[in-house]
Amino acid sequence: MHEIFLNYRTKGGKSFAYLCHSVLVDRFGEQSVFLARKSIAEGTDFAEALLRGARDCQVLLALIDEEWLNAPDRRRPGRRALDNPDDWVRREIEEALASGAVVVPLLIARKVEQLDARSLPRSIAELAECQYARVSHATLAADLNKLADGLVRRIPALAALDRAQRAVADKQQGAEVRTDHQSGGIGSVGGSVGTFVNEAHAPFHTGRGNIYGGPHFSGDGTNYVAGDNHGGIRQGFGTRTPRGGDER
Repeated sequence: MHEIFLNYRTKGGKSFAYLCHSVLVDRFGEQSVFLARKSIAEGTDFAEALLRGARDCQVLLALIDEEWLNAPDRRRPGRRALDNPDDWVRREIEEALASGAVVVPLLIARKVEQLDARSLPRSIAELAECQYARVSHATLAADLNKLADGLVRRIPALAALDRAQRAVADKQQGAEVRTDHQSGGIGSVGGSVGTFVNEAHAPFHTGRGNIYGGPHFSGDGTNYVAGDNHGGIRQGFGTRTPRGGDER
């Protein structure tokens, strides 16, 4: 069973439904959100799957854009799609209302007005009495998560899914932190630790090349005195040539 059912009209609502599906799946998990194109397996009775999904859901979100109310019936010019008893949007809402599901009109953008029961078919007039939520493309994730917070407080099944999904996310994040390290342990550190130095009292490095415990010099003509020098230092190299005359 999918706890959340996305009800939308293909023209004008399909792309938005896919966006909603992505956000809600991140929040509650892949199997929790019903979207016709994604949730009905090949070879399944399409009509039965839609009606069963709407009937068994905990929440139906009716995606309503500016064209939703007066969208034309493609089968009969001059008639609204909602006035056709076989209209799928209407039938899905009827099933959800009859089953006692929480039905939320999801008004897309600020221009969409709140529904009026007098403008709806009698079988779904109750939709106008359901508290709506307003969402927009620019703030979709924040808007849907705010709505989800309220649904979690009302519906235990969604609360359980929310906790489970958060646990999965926390576990995955923890696994990412522990990867790409050397196995084994050093001292009191176990597991995968990479290069670990607890306290260093001498020079060290972890790459290639020489390492010296004290000062190191290379080349000719270098003097180095360690500690206190009380006797001076003299140094000669080979035979000394005397200086004389006019030296510039």
